[in-house]
Amino acid sequence: MYLVRKLDGVCLGGIIIETEAYQGEEDQASHARAGLTPRTVVMYGLPGRAYIYFTYGIHWMLNCVTEPEGFPAAVLLRAIQPGEGLEQIAANRPGQPPQRWCNGPAKLCQALAVDQKLNGTNLCNPEGELWIEARQPILDKQVNTGPRVGIFSVPEPWFSKPWRFRFQDINNR
Repeated sequence: MYLVRKLDGVCLGGIIIETEAYQGEEDQASHARAGLTPRTVVMYGLPGRAYIYFTYGIHWMLNCVTEPEGFPAAVLLRAIQPGEGLEQIAANRPGQPPQRWCNGPAKLCQALAVDQKLNGTNLCNPEGELWIEARQPILDKQVNTGPRVGIFSVPEPWFSKPWRFRFQDINNR
């Protein structure tokens, strides 16, 4: 899949190369573990919507809601391989080399100027400001799985769930 952000008439974006899954109220790493709150209301809504939240008091994080309305599940977009709008991405990540522009969820949001204003955006609508579209498929054998990142206080089995997905071979799709 390919993430696109339209900013001032310019498309910025790239291939989604790393994600993490969060599923339901029982998932102790998910924001939904606290139930329906003002923060999580988008997670309980329609699939294909952007769930954007603020973390550590400084970073925005972008997720895509994945399950039917009423069941809170989302996929955190952790990294993209930039493919368009490179000048603007570089300007949004000043002083950083290209390999560090979008190699983390907060960096990705900074590079694409994603913030709370886009929370709830329909990511299936290419007429909007932010969307995900199908491009060249990635084969299952090109995806590595492993535990999610940065959830050290989460108990098992949630700590070790292999719900992190990383594309390994960007040049040989």
